[in-house]
Amino acid sequence: MKKGLTLIELLVVIIIIGILAALALPGFGGSKEKVLDKEAKANLALIQAAEKIYRMESGFYYPSSGSTSVIADINQDLKVNLPSGALSWTYTVDGGNEQATASRLPSASRVWTLTFTGSTPSCTGSECP
Repeated sequence: MKKGLTLIELLVVIIIIGILAALALPGFGGSKEKVLDKEAKANLALIQAAEKIYRMESGFYYPSSGSTSVIADINQDLKVNLPSGALSWTYTVDGGNEQATASRLPSASRVWTLTFTGSTPSCTGSECP
């Protein structure tokens, strides 16, 4: 007599694995969004620190008028290393309003804003935590 698994036993194992996967996937999506938010907040804190140094050296926040969202210019002028070509966030620095923003791509459904003199970023948009 050969010993092995029956078709019913295999189906039960596959169903159990499917149930466990269904329970784990929603938690994964939420944790991914939390990581993306932490990335934006960390980069905004980096911009905030760089802006303070820039102001000490030049007497005004970068850019001196208006705003810029060109990552290469922000990286070069503020001496930071924001990711370029990133699919998750776009960054805007506004010297006149003394703030930086990180907008969630592709639909800008979540925007983190941090003032250069503030201490914590605030979120606006339909998908804010």
